[in-house]
Amino acid sequence: MTGLEALAGRPAVVLLSGGLDSATCLALASRAGARLVALTIDYNQRHARELEAAVRLAARYRVERHVVLPLNLRAFGGSALTDDLAVPKEGVGPGIPVTYVPARNTVFLAVALALAEASGASDLVIGVNALDYSGYPDCRPAFLEAFEALASVATRAGVEGVRFRVHAPLLHLTKAGIVRAAAEAGLDMGCTWSCYDPTPDGRHCGRCDSCRLRKKGFAEAGRPDPTDYAA
Repeated sequence: MTGLEALAGRPAVVLLSGGLDSATCLALASRAGARLVALTIDYNQRHARELEAAVRLAARYRVERHVVLPLNLRAFGGSALTDDLAVPKEGVGPGIPVTYVPARNTVFLAVALALAEASGASDLVIGVNALDYSGYPDCRPAFLEAFEALASVATRAGVEGVRFRVHAPLLHLTKAGIVRAAAEAGLDMGCTWSCYDPTPDGRHCGRCDSCRLRKKGFAEAGRPDPTDYAA
């Protein structure tokens, strides 16, 4: 059970980055029978290769609507993904790493909420994970609960009685669990993109934290890893 079964026949906005986690959410929502609206944020991220993956995935799952929204967070900076800062390649230590993008999931969910309200949807789906992740504060249950409470007072639909739900079906899974869920949902994981710092020839670097988590997930799940790593 993924918790998405209640979405059958209902419109749902899926935040689709093109990464493994968001693609797994798309596959799970599709299998649950949701009417899919995909939202991809082009925030001028270092790893813009994931946008290409998102477009391919949206086409493959025949979403009813795919919005690719330009939102240049590089104008703010403050992260190795949106600024001229080095992406850690030797693993990350304690604390929140430099790959954290300030308030990213808050911004993304706010945009998804606006799209949901405009689309007559009350369900948002996001691929955050609180177990095998890099320590980001906006991947935790408390954040999702607070955002649901905000949605009820921040929108016309909310104050008129619509209950917005933020679904995070991967929240309590390990990365290996996510790989297994993706495989069970029939996702072609080779179509997803995870690397924070792609090589000039377009491969996963194999050393950033996102690549390390991806490798770990496939290895612990006992599944073949289709990813082309440079290291």
